[in-house]
Amino acid sequence: MTQLPRHIHLSGICGTAMASLAGLLQLQGYRITGSDKAAYPPMSDLLRKLGIPVMEPYAEANLEPAPDLVVIGNALSRGNPEVERVLDERIPFTSMAALLHDEFLKGREPLVVAGTHGKTTTTSMLAWIYQAASRETPALEPSFLIGGVAENFGSSFQLRPTRVFIVEGDEYDTAFFDKGPKFLHYFPDALILTHVEFDHADIYADLEAVKTAFKRLVNLVPRRGLIVAYDGSANVTECVERALCRVERYGFSASADWQIRNLHHEAGGTRWEVWHGGALWTELSMGLAGEHNALNATAAAALAAGQGVSKDAIIAALASFKSVKRRVEVRAEIGGVTVIEDFAHHPTAIRETLRALRSVYPQSRLWAVLEPRSNTLRRKVLETDLVNSLRFADRVVLAGVYQQQRIPDAERLHPEDVVQALNAEGTPAELLPDADAIASGIAPQVAPGDVVAILSNGGFDGIYEKLPARLRERFQAAGETAR
Repeated sequence: MTQLPRHIHLSGICGTAMASLAGLLQLQGYRITGSDKAAYPPMSDLLRKLGIPVMEPYAEANLEPAPDLVVIGNALSRGNPEVERVLDERIPFTSMAALLHDEFLKGREPLVVAGTHGKTTTTSMLAWIYQAASRETPALEPSFLIGGVAENFGSSFQLRPTRVFIVEGDEYDTAFFDKGPKFLHYFPDALILTHVEFDHADIYADLEAVKTAFKRLVNLVPRRGLIVAYDGSANVTECVERALCRVERYGFSASADWQIRNLHHEAGGTRWEVWHGGALWTELSMGLAGEHNALNATAAAALAAGQGVSKDAIIAALASFKSVKRRVEVRAEIGGVTVIEDFAHHPTAIRETLRALRSVYPQSRLWAVLEPRSNTLRRKVLETDLVNSLRFADRVVLAGVYQQQRIPDAERLHPEDVVQALNAEGTPAELLPDADAIASGIAPQVAPGDVVAILSNGGFDGIYEKLPARLRERFQAAGETAR
């Protein structure tokens, strides 16, 4: 009789890292099931394509019959019915990060990309560079796990029998039973550190706690390793100053080991020079806009070059790099109105997204439609930074705080205060409670040539479909072209 593959159940499977791990485990021959409170693209689409069943919502019955192992996502805590059954019946359980290490990273060469911002895009760029290099050197074809769907691959994961494994290193905590950051499980041979800022206000008390986490990651890189670190941040400098391996800095300053010069935004892309060791190393180009993306690409190029990847492969890969799903992704173009989705989780990320859109659409009226959904944006600790970031838009619409009842009133962001501050400073802003109200409210106001950037790190109650539907109704009723 053929023995069934070992059954692994992932509770919280629709998280970006959890869904990617599910795909990797399936490739290893395991039977995979999963559950979540709600499924939404792009990970729900990925899991459906893989044929992995997703049960909604969480329930004890989802663990019937009992799996051989349960992977508990970091969003789950005591009181969750699946957590309670696992503990009551002593079903073996683990975390995403621990299982990734034990099953896939041991015996390989982990290349980790970490930082408050830019890590998903930078990880995708690094993976694509190695993929390009593998055409000449097959041993460089990478395995990877990314916290988003890399468009060049059409996937957030890949498994190959080679040594290189590229992984996005998340500083968020690992599980209710392991409150350390996920990235401390990955033991990098080489590391990219993009930015270090205060984030994840639900688990980090302050900036010092965030820096401590990154310092611990730096301390795991062996002496033979390499750290490529952004040079425009005092926080990053502090985190890498005691590293025992080689550290190379990238950025715009004259002291950077990998210096960006002569950055130009062109139609449909960006071009810049990279200087290394005081001499022109090469010129790079890509189809993405924004200084932040040039920084991401330079970091990926520097680490790859430091690991022996050829310059030609790096140039070719970045020139053909597409993007990551939900990162400045055009969702619709209707009646001359462009609707864009971006995974916004922090005021700095919002600022850089809006700045990039300004460079791509310099003549357009730019709308920012924000759902305060991340655990940082739901709190008022960075309210002033949020106001300053949203001022890069011409018009701003805020939704109500996601699950606001879970945040104490004294800690909670009050969107009406943000709206008042923006209006007082000359940026027209309004508060509309939810996706339906926003779609109905702004569809009559936008004009051909406008760009609407929808900013959320979640499903935003289907606004990515609701707003285009309202725009189609409007323009079709007016007899205008909609597509």
